[in-house]
This record gives sequence, structure tokens and C-alpha cells, in this order.
Amino acid sequence: MRTHLLAIAVALAAPLAAHAQSADLVLCDRVAADPSDPDKPADVRGVAEIAASDVATAIKFCKQAAGSSRRAMFALGRAYAANRQTAEAIAAWRKAADKGSSAAMVELGVLYGTGSGVAKDEAQARKLFEKAAQSGNPRGVSNLAALGSAGGAAPADPAQARALLGKAAETNAEAQYQLGLMLSEGDGGAKDDVAARALFEKAAAQNHPGALERMGAFAEGGRGGPKDKDAAKAYYERAAALGDEDAKKALERIRCPYAIKDKQGKLVTTLCF
Repeated sequence: MRTHLLAIAVALAAPLAAHAQSADLVLCDRVAADPSDPDKPADVRGVAEIAASDVATAIKFCKQAAGSSRRAMFALGRAYAANRQTAEAIAAWRKAADKGSSAAMVELGVLYGTGSGVAKDEAQARKLFEKAAQSGNPRGVSNLAALGSAGGAAPADPAQARALLGKAAETNAEAQYQLGLMLSEGDGGAKDDVAARALFEKAAAQNHPGALERMGAFAEGGRGGPKDKDAAKAYYERAAALGDEDAKKALERIRCPYAIKDKQGKLVTTLCF
């Protein structure tokens, strides 16, 4: 009878343990998930920076979830970095990268590229960015191009960056935004405002701050589609609410469209409505 009761207790404890682990990951995501991490589920918003008041919470719950989640391991590295525990952050990112986290590869690549916390090694940075880019990470693509343009061993290849972003843009909002920027600027190929606007619109629908700001600018100026000042303002407001500084400036410009200057051309005041 005692053995039977023990078996029942173990069976009941298993789902409770799984639930506890899930709760740890939920809390880790809430305070430390990176908005641009391709591993992040669509319903997890993420935070651009971990708030100082959330660092201890992030370390606690991400550490508990990290054993079974590379996303949590990567977030744990972010939490350590926010707490200025560089060695611990690097160790967590290395573990996450070994498990296939492209976001962790990018962070390690940045450290090697800048020599922050490790000996500067552009070859290693390039290797990490390439691996991240090949897995579809948009930051891996853009950082790889930036490393080349900054004088790395191989020249930047915007056309290749476009191709890599094109694959990632099928499912990733950050990639859609980055590719939209390249298309709108004619970087790495022909300029295409219509295609750029379509990509910004896709990313904006996923609440990407930069894409929302770009949609505001495109709607305001009539680039790649109809001109719509009301829609532009709505996009700017959504982007500003998510912290986009360019969107905040655009809203102020819309609110105060007239500038009064003195004879020397210096701004005296603005007329606001």
C-alpha cells in the first residue's frame, strides 16, 4: 500500500514540477526576454532593457528556467549583464549559444568585436555573426555587414545581407524591419518603397517600434502607398508609446508645425495646436 501511495504522489508531483518550471520561464520572459530574440514566442513582448528593479527577479527565475530553456539561459545572461556581472553573463551566453541560441551568438560576437570582457577577436566575432545570420537572426546579418564595413577581413556585402534578411523576414519582425530599411534606402539592390512599406506594415502589426515609426513616416509622406496624415499620427503614437524617440519627435513636429525665427534665422518659438 505504501508503495502504491508513493507512486501516486510521484505522479501528482510531476505535473506540478512542470507547471513550476513553466511559471519560472513565464516570469523570466516577463522581465528579461529580448524583443529581438528569434526564440521568443510571438505573445511575449520582451523588454529593450531590464529595469534595475527587476534584475534580481530576472536572475532568480531565469536561472531556475535555464536548465531546460536556451531562451531562459540567454535571458539570464542579459540579467547578469544588467547587473554588471560580465563574467557570469559571458558564461550564460556561451551555454545558450552552445544550445543553438542565435541571440546569444550575437551578444558574444559583439563582445569579441569590441573587446568588452574578452580579448578583442574580430575573426571570432565574424564566426559568431555568420552562424547567427545563417540561422536567420537579423542582428547577426546586420552586425556581420557592419563588421565588414568597419574594416574586417572581408568587405561588407549588402546584397548578401538582403538575401539573408529575406529568409528571416518570412517570420521575424526585426528582419522585416531591417529588410524594409534596406529596400527604402536602396542598400544592396534596387530601391523599392512599395515593398519596404509592405514589410514595415507586417512588422508594425507585431508592434515593432521602429517599423511603426517608419509606417508613420511613409503614411505621412505618401511613400510606397497612399498619403494619410491621420494614419501617420496613429502609427507615431503607437511607436512613441513603445519608447521610439523618432516617433516622439514626429508627434511634436505634427503638434507644432510652424517655426518662428528671427532675422538671423534662429528659432524664436513654435506654434502648436
